[in-house]
Amino acid sequence: MTEITVSISGTEAESQSFAAGTTVQDALKELVSNKQRKQAVAAVCNNVPCDLSAQLMEDTVLEPIMMRSEEGLQVLRHSSAHIMAQAVKEVFGQDVKVAIGPAIEDGYYYDFDREIPFTPDDFEAIEKKMAEIVKARLPFERREISVDEAIDFFTSQGEEYKVELLRDMDTDRVSLYQQGNFVDLCRGPHIPDTSWLKSFKLLRVAGSYWRGDENNQMLTRLYATAFFDKKELKRYLNRLEEAKKRDHRKLGKELGLFTIQDEVGPGLILWQPRGAQLRRLLEDYWKDEHYKHGYELLYTPHIARQDMWKTSGHLDFYGENMYSGMEIDDVAYQLKPMNCPFHIGIYNANKHSYREFPIRWCELGTVYRYERTGALHGLMRVRGFTQDDAHIFCRPEQLEDEIFNIIDLNLHILKTFGFDEYDVYLSTRPKKYVGSDEHWELSTEALKQAMEKKGLAYEVDPGEGVFYGPKIDIKIKDQLGRSWQCSTIQVDFNLPERFGMTYTGSDGAEHQPIMIHRALMGSLERFIGVLIEHYAGAFPLWLAPEQARLMNITDDQSEYCQRIFADLRSAGIRIGQDLRNEKLNYKIREAQMMKVPYMLIIGEREKEDGTVTVRKRNGDNLPPMSPQEFIDMVCRECEEGRA
Repeated sequence: MTEITVSISGTEAESQSFAAGTTVQDALKELVSNKQRKQAVAAVCNNVPCDLSAQLMEDTVLEPIMMRSEEGLQVLRHSSAHIMAQAVKEVFGQDVKVAIGPAIEDGYYYDFDREIPFTPDDFEAIEKKMAEIVKARLPFERREISVDEAIDFFTSQGEEYKVELLRDMDTDRVSLYQQGNFVDLCRGPHIPDTSWLKSFKLLRVAGSYWRGDENNQMLTRLYATAFFDKKELKRYLNRLEEAKKRDHRKLGKELGLFTIQDEVGPGLILWQPRGAQLRRLLEDYWKDEHYKHGYELLYTPHIARQDMWKTSGHLDFYGENMYSGMEIDDVAYQLKPMNCPFHIGIYNANKHSYREFPIRWCELGTVYRYERTGALHGLMRVRGFTQDDAHIFCRPEQLEDEIFNIIDLNLHILKTFGFDEYDVYLSTRPKKYVGSDEHWELSTEALKQAMEKKGLAYEVDPGEGVFYGPKIDIKIKDQLGRSWQCSTIQVDFNLPERFGMTYTGSDGAEHQPIMIHRALMGSLERFIGVLIEHYAGAFPLWLAPEQARLMNITDDQSEYCQRIFADLRSAGIRIGQDLRNEKLNYKIREAQMMKVPYMLIIGEREKEDGTVTVRKRNGDNLPPMSPQEFIDMVCRECEEGRA
């Protein structure tokens, strides 16, 4: 009998001997505590994920995948996708074709081809059948077969999408998983049997093109989620309900911030007065902070000659995201998807010396990028948006300090807007890139050193850099713990070379500057969308489009209200007024629904005393005060909010 040795990764415990063919589950019984064993949902065997039922045929280092881990949840959710697909086939018949069903963040989905698309009305029947499958404790059984055998099998089942996937695979053998009478093409691993799925919920239905190509068949995608704990599912569903209340599209309409109209075009934002006021506040703050940190403001056009986009490489690397060209005076032009070549044009308009560096230029530049209609989403994904863009030109010895300074400014601005939690990623060289390996190594190391000097914990995201250089991505977390990609810092040796950028060094020779691209908010549209959801539309006072609203009790106070309104507006208070012949409670409720921070109530007593009664949007009342006292209070609160 052949013996193998098995040990647990990351522990000092000695390895033990087992007979070859021992399952992972049996090995874990001897190697870990009973409590740990019961929490293991799968394992990593010599760096390869595997099922608990997998047989160990060689010396193995095991790393259990625990229920409460992110990897454990992925295993559960992927298994749940198989169970959902089985339920769909059993409820709606074998004419339903299955496509793919991966685990995703917060859940999973499965794509189906059915003549009559699914609707939420079908969820109850699917969930009921899933519960029956769970109760049946069907084991997940894995087997390996040749690709040709798999093609024959799925052809006999009429599963054309699986056959297409198999024909495109560059391998000789694949693995199949079966529970009950349902068989799927899958790498695994999976939960031991269906009874491990105790808490699941179908969430929504959507359309999805096969392989994301709009020229392919439109499929129906069922989204769902699963947890090991029913309490976790309940918390997640409560969070989804809260997210619906905070949806920036809903609040944007209710609060009169922005609108999107088919007559104008999808993905193009029309800012209404209150939204424009909010945007102005962001822009003014952004400009002031950049000026304090040594930046100069630029403005550039919305179109440029097509030749410029050829020189920059955007037509080669980014052409599918650019709008079609237009002809002006027999010359081809295109809308800009980026601001960077314009800033280079400003740089190249003059000679530069090493003494001028670093040069920091910033612009709130509106760019235009093609997004598929199905990908558009309110302010979060649009076709025309304004980047809070900046480019820094520096010498090699200045690179690390400049990146550090950008991170410092970035975190300061995010904190001012109420974002203290974020995840940081270092995205490294992709497969398709330009520039020398030496430049890539230099810029990647500079990004690493700056983050470490700042004390930032970060994860490496291999191969996710842009074609011209590595980058830092900062994903902020909102009040619901959701992550949003906003900030990015990118190092670029490519564009300076393409556009022949130079400066005269201390040695009198010409040198090429390093270019840093950075956006702190990403785009104003997206950032405002995140702000709306983060604050549920109840912005802090310094950001509120309408800081206070005057309201009278009777028409006798109208003249006094108008005088106070003029004084407060002259003092810079963003003030509204409601002098309608309506009941006071109705006016108060309407102001609260519009998330106005303060309501200034004026009755006969306030008119005689020359005061206002102040009510907060949460219902608290402050003592009566003079208009000037209110102005002073608002100014103090705004200063503290921006600090």
